[in-house]
Amino acid sequence: MPDLLIELFSEEIPARMQARAREDLKKLVTDGLVEAGLTYASAGTFSTPRRLVLTVEGLTAHSPTTREERKGPRTDAPDAALQGFLRSTGLTRDQLEARDDKKGQVWFAVIQKPGRPASEIVAEVLEATIRNFPWPKSMRWGAGSLRWVRPLHSILCLLSDESGAAVVPLEIEGIAAGNSTRGHRFMAPDAFTVSGFDDYAAKLRRAKVMLDPAEREAAIRQEAANLAFARGWEIVPDDALLTEIAGLVEWPVPLMGAIEDRFLTLPPEVLQTSMKEHQKFFSARNPKTGRIEGFVTVANIETPDHGETILKGNQRVLAARLSDAAFFWENDLREARAGMGDWAEGLKSVTFQSKLGSQADRIARIAALAREIAPLVGVDPDQAEETAKIAKLDLRSAMVGEFPELQGTMGRYYALEAGKDTAVADAARDHYSPLGPSDAVPTAPVSVAVALADKLDTLTGFWAIDEKPTGSKDPFALRRAALGVIRLLLGNGARISLAEIFSGSIKNTAYSLADSHLLAVSKVSKDGSRTLTLKKDAEAIKALRFMFDRETLDRAIANGDLACVEVGQYTVAEKNWLPLQALTSDLLTFFHDRLKVYLRDQGIRHDIIDAVIAMPGNDDLVLLVNRATALNDVLKTEDGTNLLQGLKRAGNILAQAEEKDGVEYSFGADPKFAETEQERALFAALDRAEPAIREAVRLEDFQAATQGIASLRAPIDAFFEAVQINTDNQIARRNRLNLLSRIREAGRLVADFSRIEG
Repeated sequence: MPDLLIELFSEEIPARMQARAREDLKKLVTDGLVEAGLTYASAGTFSTPRRLVLTVEGLTAHSPTTREERKGPRTDAPDAALQGFLRSTGLTRDQLEARDDKKGQVWFAVIQKPGRPASEIVAEVLEATIRNFPWPKSMRWGAGSLRWVRPLHSILCLLSDESGAAVVPLEIEGIAAGNSTRGHRFMAPDAFTVSGFDDYAAKLRRAKVMLDPAEREAAIRQEAANLAFARGWEIVPDDALLTEIAGLVEWPVPLMGAIEDRFLTLPPEVLQTSMKEHQKFFSARNPKTGRIEGFVTVANIETPDHGETILKGNQRVLAARLSDAAFFWENDLREARAGMGDWAEGLKSVTFQSKLGSQADRIARIAALAREIAPLVGVDPDQAEETAKIAKLDLRSAMVGEFPELQGTMGRYYALEAGKDTAVADAARDHYSPLGPSDAVPTAPVSVAVALADKLDTLTGFWAIDEKPTGSKDPFALRRAALGVIRLLLGNGARISLAEIFSGSIKNTAYSLADSHLLAVSKVSKDGSRTLTLKKDAEAIKALRFMFDRETLDRAIANGDLACVEVGQYTVAEKNWLPLQALTSDLLTFFHDRLKVYLRDQGIRHDIIDAVIAMPGNDDLVLLVNRATALNDVLKTEDGTNLLQGLKRAGNILAQAEEKDGVEYSFGADPKFAETEQERALFAALDRAEPAIREAVRLEDFQAATQGIASLRAPIDAFFEAVQINTDNQIARRNRLNLLSRIREAGRLVADFSRIEG
């Protein structure tokens, strides 16, 4: 069986595109080969800045001959039907066979496709792959029509076996496949021929090209660590930067330099971010001082002076970059020490979202919401409000303007310079967290309060203007914000009624919009409808869904409603008011869906979550998860599994009887009408269990409550084994159905077991 080697040699491929390109090359080629009837043992891909490589081992030499039979129209069918069948098969009429069928004779086509050599199939598949390669961005060059990420120079395509290697005949836009490639652009630019993958990899290494990106990463990591260790430093880990640099060089040569003393007073985050974003440098930290004091740059060439000239050039550029950062830092410090008043004023002219006002409007809403949340997480409301008012002021700083990823981080420094308490400063840094599933969850109470307020204001605001996520689209990252709220609540055991918070936040947003856009009631008609006129900014807020004058808003909130209006003059009838409860309920459902995704990764099934969502208090996520966890643990046991079947059986029998009889069996079960020992035992077990379960639920001891439910497993099983529910004795039947109701209600003390799958 031959092995296949493909190399697509071009100008430099952007590092960010290489990993996906490797996957696409492997999938497109191997899928095409398999579809054409070839099989293979294994496949692997590699990349450098100038080449994409695929190696396929154990490829079959030929595709098999295939025979396919297709049933066509009846022999007496109209000629048009027959002609369509002939076109679909590629045969002529005399090549068809007439065969007997249930409804008469029909035409059959026997299509035989002879096998083809692998080289022919590879050529077709590779040409289709190159012409249709899914680069995120591509270009044309010269007079040709071929598109590639960068100009494509050569194609290496070999099939090799024990008898030798053969070039696959292929030409695309004047580029003919061959058996040669080139090494490093500067250190080994001459062409050389290869006879297979092992020969190819060995000759590339001699030509100063390290083919495997994982090997380049490992080499960079090890040499950088060695250079840092020699100076008593350590490299600040950055896997993303490591992967990017490995995609920029074919022969990595790490070089270490020191940062000038005049820049060492800059915050370490500034140094690290500046060097990473502008220079692609690794940061080197002195563990004794905790400061970033050096850097590692990775060259793509070995030089006679061992990189000294390269290093000097990099240090000059770095000094210019850090001089800018130092200038920003000094200016920002002066503003911070002056109280950051200019920054607060400047945020009034920064739009947060066209329908939700400025950043200053948003900060005012977050501050009000943080004050409301503060007592629920054990924080002084004044401290939470103060923190919320300064947490985003660094958005106007020069440093964050240059490095947006430092927002929050710089806020902490500026808050401390402004004389704020450490807890307040830490909250300014942490209130964006958690940003992703691997991000740490803040635990300091004031940080939790402001982080919750920040995310909840975003969610309620976008819900109020009807900008919800749809399908896979979530331009405002609302799913991420909801997951952040979930992790904050669960990680800190915060007991908060989300429905109440949603309601208050939406009302707060409504007041904010009403004040900022100045609506007025200009006319009230006899039927109670209103004509509203905007006083200003009509064009700027055309897309607003919710706008209110103070009078209308007050009345709407008093009634538990919000008015739904449009911009300009327009009539709002009572029927057009949107209940506030509908908004909060919809947003809570969104949270429950996010919670299912979050808990699924922790091994809790969605139907178990549905069962506890049906219980009261489902807007307290800590309570909800405690219920779900306890129920999940019980249902993993044999008793729990059998109990579930018993509860579902009781519920099903009861539902059928209630539908048939047109009554509800929910009371009146009496042990004096029990006819069997199993009935009497079940009555006694329920009498013991129900009070204990109710008390455990009241104390929120759901482990005890679910264990109490599980204790009913044996008497319920015995009852169903021995007792006929729908007996001819109507008194006994009604009594037994009411007893089933007690079983169902005992389960409902913990969860709605009817929602759990069997």
